[in-house]
Amino acid sequence: MDVSIGLPSTIPGAEGSQILEWAKRADRAAFLSLGVIDRLVYPNDEPLITLAAAAAATERIKLLTAIAILPYRVNAALFAKQAASIQHLSGNRLVLGLGLGGREDDYEAGGVPFAGRGRRFEKMLVDTLEVWSGEPRGDTGAIGPTPPVRPGLLIGGQSPRSFQRAAEHADGWIAGGAPPEAFGPAAAQVKAAWEAHGRQDRPRLAALGYFSLGSEAHAHAESYLRHYYAFAGAYAEQVVAGALTDDKAVRDAVAAFAEAGCDELVLFPCNPEPGQVDLLADAIG
Repeated sequence: MDVSIGLPSTIPGAEGSQILEWAKRADRAAFLSLGVIDRLVYPNDEPLITLAAAAAATERIKLLTAIAILPYRVNAALFAKQAASIQHLSGNRLVLGLGLGGREDDYEAGGVPFAGRGRRFEKMLVDTLEVWSGEPRGDTGAIGPTPPVRPGLLIGGQSPRSFQRAAEHADGWIAGGAPPEAFGPAAAQVKAAWEAHGRQDRPRLAALGYFSLGSEAHAHAESYLRHYYAFAGAYAEQVVAGALTDDKAVRDAVAAFAEAGCDELVLFPCNPEPGQVDLLADAIG
């Protein structure tokens, strides 16, 4: 199983210099991807812009949205152009995890209806794939740059329809913070959707979690995760309890997700200090 690391761009107060130094350290380590999380009503950096900056600071590491919320972006053509530009500028390192999002305030702030977001997601996804194919749209042809290699594509969500969307359009599926004991059954449903759709390939299965290591690890995890998940009520405490705050917890989680059939585990930080990259790399070994 591959292990990836999230950028600290969603942690309030993270400095731009910290985020770029984090990306450089992750690029030198053995992590497969740099991940970003998407929110609108929160003091985070916009994920596509963040990945564009990370692309300029790195050479080989993949760039992953885990996830980007597609329906409140509304304009599929613009989104497709932004993503294709990152793919072009990064040398084909972009992997898009896409989902619906569950926070109504993000949609309300963006002036986009929360209701009907599933149908809007599906239409925007199809439109995005058509743009990437180089389909002519105007007097000079296609909306470019047309990526010679399509960005990787994962679909997030826990519903049967999410699994079907992944089988219809994507390379795989990404779980949103599920523990390893819940990952396996959901992954089995993804594989069943793959088979039902007649796919001959194997879905790529990814998951995410949170870590905080070193001094005051618990304090950083509690402070950040309770703030980020304040909208989720009691579920926030479950997220805090699941944070990996020592080396053994990291190794145990990696082993458990690998046993559950995960292909890539993306660990997001609770502390923006770039030294966390080195601590996680050492914990994994």
